[in-house]
Amino acid sequence: MFIKKIVQREAMLASKKISLVTVFTALGVAIAPVAWFPFISTKAYPGQHLINALAGVMLGPWWAMVTAILIGIIRNFLGIGTIYAFPGGLPGAIVVGLSYILTSRLRHRLLRYSAALLEPIGTVIIGGTLSLFIVAPAVGDLRLLGAIEQYGAYQFLLIFWSGWAMSSVPGSVLGYLVLLVLDKTGILQQISAYRVSPRATRISRS
Repeated sequence: MFIKKIVQREAMLASKKISLVTVFTALGVAIAPVAWFPFISTKAYPGQHLINALAGVMLGPWWAMVTAILIGIIRNFLGIGTIYAFPGGLPGAIVVGLSYILTSRLRHRLLRYSAALLEPIGTVIIGGTLSLFIVAPAVGDLRLLGAIEQYGAYQFLLIFWSGWAMSSVPGSVLGYLVLLVLDKTGILQQISAYRVSPRATRISRS
């Protein structure tokens, strides 16, 4: 009987995760054509980083990564994304998810969801670096390769990081604010599909 309850609970949790992945994927694709701006040969989508912040906290790192992959695939299929959607989206989602494993243990709600604000570490620093030094040479992106040759690798890397931060930082901040609102209203505890420690589920209203 006990094992049956565990199996049923795991099945419900898996169903909730799949449902949230579907919702976040649809939301990410829907936002993409509305909120974006070009940056050299890439396209910046603040909405992707909003989704990363929400999914990382509510789904955990690996399901959030799956969400980012699906959004990237669909965006590229529809012609509203580039190959940089993958190094730009995946690391941010993973960093938020992994960071939330630690910050979820904090009692104060302002600190508990601060993992969302770490999304730029994954997107800008990790994703931006991979995009410039691995993806761009692999796909033969002449504009980025030319900029590296003109400015120097590390000098242009700072420029590239700055451009991606213009997308990542606002998206992660918005995601953080949305999480605070959902937590304040009690909605987050109802729809979240990511387990945290019992201590982390205590909501501090201070």
